[in-house]
Amino acid sequence: MHAAAPDPAAAAGQEGAPATEAAVRLLTGLVAHGVGDIVLSPGSRSQSLALAAVALARSGSVRVHVRIDERVAGFTALGLGRESGAPAVVVCTSGTAAAGYLPAAMEAFHAGVPLILLTADRPPELRGVGANQATIQPGMYRPWVRLSIDAPVPGEADPTVFADLAADAVAAAVGATGEGLAGVAGPVHLNLPVREPLSGTLPDPLRADRGSVPRLGPTAPLHLVRGPRTVVVAGADAGPDAERISRTGGWPLIAEIVSGSRFGDHVVPAYRERLREPALAGRIERVIVFGHPTLSREVAALLRRTDVEVIAVARGGESLNLSGATVDARAIEVEAVPAARTDEDAAWLAAWTRAEGTHADLAPDGALDRTALVRAVWDATGSDDRLLFGSSRIVRVADQALAGKDVRVHANRGLAGIDGTIATGIGITLAAQARAQTADAGAGRTGVTRVLLGDLSLLHDVGSLLIPADEPAPRIQVVVGNDGGGTIFDGLEVAGTAAAEDLDRAFYTPQAVALAPLAAAYGWTYVRADGVAELAHALAAEIAGPQLIEVPLAR
Repeated sequence: MHAAAPDPAAAAGQEGAPATEAAVRLLTGLVAHGVGDIVLSPGSRSQSLALAAVALARSGSVRVHVRIDERVAGFTALGLGRESGAPAVVVCTSGTAAAGYLPAAMEAFHAGVPLILLTADRPPELRGVGANQATIQPGMYRPWVRLSIDAPVPGEADPTVFADLAADAVAAAVGATGEGLAGVAGPVHLNLPVREPLSGTLPDPLRADRGSVPRLGPTAPLHLVRGPRTVVVAGADAGPDAERISRTGGWPLIAEIVSGSRFGDHVVPAYRERLREPALAGRIERVIVFGHPTLSREVAALLRRTDVEVIAVARGGESLNLSGATVDARAIEVEAVPAARTDEDAAWLAAWTRAEGTHADLAPDGALDRTALVRAVWDATGSDDRLLFGSSRIVRVADQALAGKDVRVHANRGLAGIDGTIATGIGITLAAQARAQTADAGAGRTGVTRVLLGDLSLLHDVGSLLIPADEPAPRIQVVVGNDGGGTIFDGLEVAGTAAAEDLDRAFYTPQAVALAPLAAAYGWTYVRADGVAELAHALAAEIAGPQLIEVPLAR
């Protein structure tokens, strides 16, 4: 008869504090349900969680990333979840630290990205009485999370409850349970009050076998027949499903550059211009939407039309329903009825996909403008790479200038903010590198992640350049189009109504930050590209760690 294996969490409780036993049970439970990454922000109240996390990392059970800024930590975890499909965990102390996660939680909700927020807290007797570093944390992310739990204080409940919380958190984060739209991933909040002693002795070594993230069962698809004049719209995070459905149905594909669907023979070139043709767009009878379209007013106007049937496949935390009559779907399949496409079907597709001349010309003499910039980055990015577009003017140029290509694309378009763009890119990079190491890494190169953004997006997230020296160096190129300010406002109404000095002060916010010493201060390599050839050379060069590429642009 074999003796039962020792329980490391119980050993922690015997040798230390209830807080440590609870932390071990919670984190080992998360790992057992597929969590592979924990992002820590240092703090006292969360010390039992932090110590358990680094002990698990030491045994190879989990990867730990330390970020001193909670907003950076939140978006790093968001990037990890974006790329891997598994929820990453963020851990912080009480007080304003927890508020730093809010932008990432909001983006994760609207974009449908799994994320687990662990916020340490004061126990109930220290809430609402003016205690130091205590605020109102239970339910603080309530509108944006699929599950919100104020956990029991360790020592007041059966310790196994923390393992149960881990299982519940992962299931809700991937969309299997929890509030909100069924089958849609999103953030989860576990608020964790703890009394002193805040930590104790841990088992050494502390190990946990990583399990698999729960997978959703097959969803009954909505079956569509051919017949109505249909277009497929692919917004952010649509992925290859949009291309597959357009090809199966024989329908035109309006694919935003951030969709990951802009490839194949059905892609509509210059889709904005096509949608402005009344003789063509006015004949649309049905629109099938994947992802979250945000980049053009023409698509938004199409989705608001009440004379068009709109069918949207849920992706983020909110239903896409601009017309007030959208049909929600979890999956879509095309019936083979009629079995053969008609001449009218073929003519409909041909009218949308007819070839056009180049609608955005390159700058002369090898100079760099925004169009040349986005094309160079697009051309350099291959199937092993990742490309993250920031919410800058550049992404709209890319949407108009770039042809179809099957590339793994990311963008934080859930709310289309500039928060955490670099941090998200680093998270994507780390997840891609981890996958290459655990899979058959010898089959090909790891690839590079490129972040293409504007100068203000860079400066807004400059703290993300700080990467601990004892962590794996991300193979990332942050490519910044530097035009000295927020020129995205050139295309908005305010540019035609406000005085020039007011535009500068309140919107354009001109800047002249020297990016070379900034990169050096954080230990990033730096390249300045003033021409197309220089940029192409920089993008093609092998890199071992993070690199900042500055591309000066005229206003």
